[in-house]
Amino acid sequence: MKIQIINGPNLNLLGIREPGVYGNMGFEDYLKELKEKYPAIEISYYQSNVEGELINKLHETGFTYDGIIINAGGYTHTSVALADAIASIQTPVVEVHVSNIYAREEYRHVSLTGKNCKGVLTGFGMDGYRLAMESLIKI
Repeated sequence: MKIQIINGPNLNLLGIREPGVYGNMGFEDYLKELKEKYPAIEISYYQSNVEGELINKLHETGFTYDGIIINAGGYTHTSVALADAIASIQTPVVEVHVSNIYAREEYRHVSLTGKNCKGVLTGFGMDGYRLAMESLIKI
């Protein structure tokens, strides 16, 4: 089984950026834990602050991987293009948000990308990625 994790803008700063909202752990450290927990699964990781690069990665992996976990960051609320890219691929996608987007600013309450995903996990911290993995394993 192959799972692609895609993180969007500013998520390269996890562990540094607003630790009260996003926690103290960097994503690379958490990724090591995921890989240890799921040794039989090939987990690939990609992060970009650029919308078009995220779309390219969805196109690249969206027909050959068994699942995609995406945290599109701020693009979740603004990017019709990312929503269209998710709708255009065959691989099931699960959207993850470290913070609870519904407990934050009102503009974060709308996910343009979520409607094209198998499911959305929000507010479980980094554990949302593990929960997304579990959901993809069961598909």
